[in-house]
Amino acid sequence: MPSIRKIAFVINEQKSGAAELGQTLMEAARKCGAEIKQAAGFPLPAGFLDGFDACCVIGGDGTLLGVVKEAARAQVPIIGVNRGSLGFLTTFSADEARSQFAGLLAGEYRLAWRSLLDCSIGPDRHELALNDVLIKDELNLRLGRLEVFADGELVTEYSCDGLIFSTPTGSTAYNLSAGGPIIHPGAEVVAMTPICPHTLSNRSIIFRHDVRLRVVNRGGHSRLLVAMDGQHNLVTCENTPVDITLSKTRLPLAQRPDYSHFSVVRTKLKWSGGFIHSAKSEG
Repeated sequence: MPSIRKIAFVINEQKSGAAELGQTLMEAARKCGAEIKQAAGFPLPAGFLDGFDACCVIGGDGTLLGVVKEAARAQVPIIGVNRGSLGFLTTFSADEARSQFAGLLAGEYRLAWRSLLDCSIGPDRHELALNDVLIKDELNLRLGRLEVFADGELVTEYSCDGLIFSTPTGSTAYNLSAGGPIIHPGAEVVAMTPICPHTLSNRSIIFRHDVRLRVVNRGGHSRLLVAMDGQHNLVTCENTPVDITLSKTRLPLAQRPDYSHFSVVRTKLKWSGGFIHSAKSEG
């Protein structure tokens, strides 16, 4: 991969050890001759990443999500270093970042292109989401009545606490907590999972990559809250539909050359099975 000569740093100093690690990595970048700059906060302002080769995010997945919109717009790869708890998106540990940072700057990484959701409310209100779009009653006072259409065809009307529309990347986030499926990040699909549906047969649906989804509020005079990645919230007018598609823009994530998605899933979700596999192999 191309070497990294200009790198921006986004450091969540509220995370334990993030500030110290950030100083270490910035010093390593200087020693390699890279030009650096550090963000004062996040989400990033428009244009912050213009002309840069990469953005190193030190924090948790929430910190990284605050950088997604600008990194996707500028098509700048994100290097995620985990100082949070779960860390599905921030795939480098602190030790890996310290030991491998010079190699990363020299081009020893690979890019994973992750799908984004494009959510619009009317012609002038668009947002992107890497993980998911949540749609629910604004005040949480009642079950939502949400009618869903796919390419103009009625799917069904849901009575539920809300609907989660998820990318494959976000399938291990809120979607998984609500009983939705785990989807490989390379699959170009959209998952829709109802939250606590009144009808027990309402389950997750997987839609193809080019589907055009529309959600219509049938809940009387209530308004809908539309949350993108838990970072950006929009509120609909009573009769304004919510449209969701996969964006033509994708997000580049920098990963180790030996990165394994299922190894990460096994570790983060504490799956068992390694010992059994080894025992069978030896037998």
